[in-house]
Amino acid sequence: MKKLFSRRALVRGALIAAIYAVLCLLFAPLSFGSVQVRVSEALTLLPILFPEAIPGLTLGCLISNLLCGAGVTDIIFGTLATLLSALCTYALRKSPVWLAAAPSVLFNALIVGFVLSLTSSLAFPISALLIAAGQLIAVYAVGLPLFRLLRSRLEKIK
Repeated sequence: MKKLFSRRALVRGALIAAIYAVLCLLFAPLSFGSVQVRVSEALTLLPILFPEAIPGLTLGCLISNLLCGAGVTDIIFGTLATLLSALCTYALRKSPVWLAAAPSVLFNALIVGFVLSLTSSLAFPISALLIAAGQLIAVYAVGLPLFRLLRSRLEKIK
């Protein structure tokens, strides 16, 4: 627990939050709406390497939802989806990386898909499938290669 509150861990968590929020803002047209590929979700594999990524991702999601005018329901439940997926990814850190990536897709499809079905004209199954598709792209197509690159760089440093 002490490592989670070291200066290095706090700074790393803050950087993850900032990068998540900035990526959402940079790719805002893709990050919000019924059809979304939130590029920042590529960072959701970081809890495997850094436990401080859990609060970092959660805070980054909260900030981006606040800044981009998401509704109160999305601010609360979208942030909750990120927190739950980060906690589960951390819990699955010793599993194959493709399995540890699944909670982000699952929680966002179910929770954000449900919120979108309430705020749009889309039925829940359609909304959940659209969110899942965007998450699959962000997490598996962008996040996995990024994670592998980062992990290999970290192994060279150690």
